[in-house]
Amino acid sequence: MSGTLYVVAAPSGAGKTTLVRLLLKEVCSVHLSISTTTRDPRPGETDGREYHFVSVADFRTKIERGEFLEWAEVHGNFYGTSKKWIADQLATGADVLLEIDWQGAQQVRSAFPGVIGIFILPPSLEELERRLTDRGTDSNEVISRRLAAAQAEMRHVSEFDYVIINDSLEQALTDLRSVVRASGLRCGVQRIRHAALFSRLI
Repeated sequence: MSGTLYVVAAPSGAGKTTLVRLLLKEVCSVHLSISTTTRDPRPGETDGREYHFVSVADFRTKIERGEFLEWAEVHGNFYGTSKKWIADQLATGADVLLEIDWQGAQQVRSAFPGVIGIFILPPSLEELERRLTDRGTDSNEVISRRLAAAQAEMRHVSEFDYVIINDSLEQALTDLRSVVRASGLRCGVQRIRHAALFSRLI
């Protein structure tokens, strides 16, 4: 495996999706894994772009077939990552980024011990609540559930290699870009990607 696998996790509303989208625009060598989910598409979302949208029955069939690298139930919906697609991408030397929760990160870590884990934190619970409210997509009851879930999720922050506090979007993006850049410069990665040069020099 010559590619690098990144896992980015965060509580809902911390800005994970925005940060990842901006990173992918700047760093073309990193490919986003598109998850499979049973939740309904939000306005503007397209099947195969944001997610692969499937029924609960189809999702359970994929579980039985062992097609997922990781899967979890989050806020009443199922989410999963294709095991074959990830392995194929990494084998070609491509870098892959997964946007998943801490449960999925644990499953990925057991399958790929070298995964780089990145956790995005909000600057405060008050700011997190404001962001969730400003979305205008969830009821007060749903927002309250998401805030309670966020506190539970953030207790797993120590399981990750890097932590980025998303107070300023610009600074958080710089931090995320720096993690990806530094990870690609590790000796083991460079030795694989520049094998001929290493062979000539060493």
